[in-house]
Amino acid sequence: MIPELRQHIRDAARPLADKYGLSTLPEFADVVVIAWLFFTVLQFSLSPAISRAVFPVSYTKADKRTRRNWDVHVVSLVHALVATLLASRCLHVKSLDEDRAFGTYPDASFLFAIALGYFMWDAFESIFHFSDIGFVIHGVACLAIFVLGSRPFVHYYAVRFLLWEVSTIFLNINWFLDKLGKTGSKLQLANGVALLSSFFCVRLVWGGKMSYDFFVTLNGIYTEIPLLYIMLYGTSNLMLQGLNWFWFTKMISALRKRFAGKSAKGKSNGHGLLNVNGNGKIDGHLE
Repeated sequence: MIPELRQHIRDAARPLADKYGLSTLPEFADVVVIAWLFFTVLQFSLSPAISRAVFPVSYTKADKRTRRNWDVHVVSLVHALVATLLASRCLHVKSLDEDRAFGTYPDASFLFAIALGYFMWDAFESIFHFSDIGFVIHGVACLAIFVLGSRPFVHYYAVRFLLWEVSTIFLNINWFLDKLGKTGSKLQLANGVALLSSFFCVRLVWGGKMSYDFFVTLNGIYTEIPLLYIMLYGTSNLMLQGLNWFWFTKMISALRKRFAGKSAKGKSNGHGLLNVNGNGKIDGHLE
């Protein structure tokens, strides 16, 4: 029954894929759906059950909003771990390096499908539980990028940009340390250093280099792709890099205030070194 259902999903995706030239989408459409369902079930069923069992005090006594954010952070952390692991396995794939614009590889397409399912979940979550327009822009932009990337398009760069999620691992750990009463601890300080270091190195330095290389690639093939791709990918690249710098300045500001003694905790919610929203992104209301 399950193989037939997965094939039905692939067949259902084919007309849409053929219409918009998304040639790799049908082959992995079932993976996209399974990934989206997994992250949704993880948020609403698995995370609450596991968290109540492992952290009966911290999770059970939290208010409804905090428990929702807790579950969302679990999803974000799981995706970050999966994405970085799978992306690291695709860094030296020859077929991607030889054709950085249109090259593809089965493992990269599989990773692409999982990321697409995640960003479907992320976009819906950012919209339905709105807290900041930046998070909505990030979720929707990433969703559009990964949908259109099923052409295939720039899988070489997608693999590398997904390694940005390395910093998200530490960002989520920081949030959990706050909720577990470890605010201001040496463990949180060490995690904060790892967060700032990974964010700066992976997103700003290496990510900036990848963004430059991306525009070089885009300049070489812009006559071969629709204008929509040029506008979306070019704008999104600049926008996401801008958000990275904005979020990094927020983290630096929070760190300075903390060590200056101006804020031992977050504004009113007990957050420590850094405050992050439910999707593992830096909150706009850092103390």
